[in-house]
Amino acid sequence: MTVKTTKAIRLDLQTWTEVEEYLKHCKGIILPLGSTEQHGPTGAIGTDALTAEAVALEVGCRTGVLVAPTQAFGMAEHHLAFPGTMSLQPATLLALLHDLVLSLAGHGFEKIFVVNGHGGNIATAKAAFMQAYSTAETRKLPIASRFQCKIANWFMASEVFSFARELYGDREGQHATPSEIALTLHLEPILRTKQRPLPEAAPVGPIHGPHDFRSRYADGRMGSDPFLAQSEHGELLLEKAVFALSKDLTNFLQQS
Repeated sequence: MTVKTTKAIRLDLQTWTEVEEYLKHCKGIILPLGSTEQHGPTGAIGTDALTAEAVALEVGCRTGVLVAPTQAFGMAEHHLAFPGTMSLQPATLLALLHDLVLSLAGHGFEKIFVVNGHGGNIATAKAAFMQAYSTAETRKLPIASRFQCKIANWFMASEVFSFARELYGDREGQHATPSEIALTLHLEPILRTKQRPLPEAAPVGPIHGPHDFRSRYADGRMGSDPFLAQSEHGELLLEKAVFALSKDLTNFLQQS
């Protein structure tokens, strides 16, 4: 499956007059949300943003819904002991998402569908939505009573989750997983040269601060074996994610 980045669904390639016309027939928009963080010794630091963007763009192509530019930074404080990680504090991410979704709501976008690639974003995103609803009412936005946001975690879609377990079993793990690495290998062939065998066992356990994280998970993995990833798996995983989230988005747009 090839991701199509056509002008028709990319918000950043529209003019304001085109967006105004779009809003006459569709009130929905997709916002990809990722993170810039370590993904073990063989995974790209941009994994979460790359995968969220790819899924979002393909969902947009299939549904005709506009896709906003990717928010590539998330809440990754616990990864900061690994070079290259760039994190927002939870309060910063909350404020950023609050402002972004309210900007869209102010133009008349009623349904904002956030395609998320990083588990650490989930709690903060939901809190940002709740605050945005309150702000919309306080500002008396015309669409306040119809304004809704939804977070869709592509890696947690039942079709994706079950297929990853079928491919990798317990070695899917919790972070730097072969499923997300496989998708990046499909999207960016240059990353295939970075794959190499790793020690089979990777620890699992709690997540606390950045230095505690590195002391527990020395190479950045949590229970995963990313060497199992194959680009062919990534193509299939992308298809399953896009199918599931396209259906989810369609249902979301139809909800009152």
